[in-house]
Amino acid sequence: MSGQSLLVPGELSPIRSVPGNIRRPEYVGKPAPTPYTGPEVQTPATIELMRTAGRIAARAMEEAAKHIAPGVTTDELDRVAHEYMCDHGAYPSTLGYRGFPKSLCSSINEVICHGIPDSTVLRDGDIINLDVTAYIGGVHGDNNATYLVGDVDEESRLLVERTRESLARAIKAVKPGRQINIIGRVIESYAKRFGYGVVRDFTGHGINSAFHSGLIVPHYDSPHATTTIQPGMTFTIEPMLTLGTHEYDMWEDGWTVVTKDRKRTAQFEHTLVVTDTGAEILTLP
Repeated sequence: MSGQSLLVPGELSPIRSVPGNIRRPEYVGKPAPTPYTGPEVQTPATIELMRTAGRIAARAMEEAAKHIAPGVTTDELDRVAHEYMCDHGAYPSTLGYRGFPKSLCSSINEVICHGIPDSTVLRDGDIINLDVTAYIGGVHGDNNATYLVGDVDEESRLLVERTRESLARAIKAVKPGRQINIIGRVIESYAKRFGYGVVRDFTGHGINSAFHSGLIVPHYDSPHATTTIQPGMTFTIEPMLTLGTHEYDMWEDGWTVVTKDRKRTAQFEHTLVVTDTGAEILTLP
């Protein structure tokens, strides 16, 4: 694995503004969102709105990813995604969610998830996950992907490729009538081939008018994930695989989650709607 030094927190830039005409999620300015009490199965009208939100989130992530290179700060990537979403009438869902201060999550190397964009400079050989969610039309679209920065070592490159493949396999396993634990079973069995850890404490989730609806989508074979998959359900799958342990530590910022052994980790995510025969990806650019 790369011999890169471990990450340390950088300096935060001021909170970015959002034009006043853009609709805010209800949780902005509050310590926590109002718990979702609606159905997990969505109407065709809501699903169509989620296609729009998902497309904007995917394109914002794609736009930010174009700027990934050694010497670029994670704050600059946040700026690009923030401006793209605002320019397209969407609110960056993470901005103000439970106090999160930025418009995307940027998770480098040993950061499992929820890294906060700051003055940290990308280095040749890093891997970085960008997690972007857009809110428009009263609904959210959520996606993430892990990218290579410059010349990345083979072990890290394979981790990224295989994490992407684990998501693809999990999506194919989504069928009405199956229990939701089929998703984690497929991911975990594939990850075990390579000796990877599968993060357990951070999961996929239901998503619709709520950023997180309360539905949990584990990425390991959980005996408790017995919810039956139904057409019209909308949720994310976002496997997090590690080169070592699945256990983690939390930085003092209360957000940044790092592997306990500080080995590298990768993640990929799509928002899906269940169809009569499988799943449709809503976060395609």
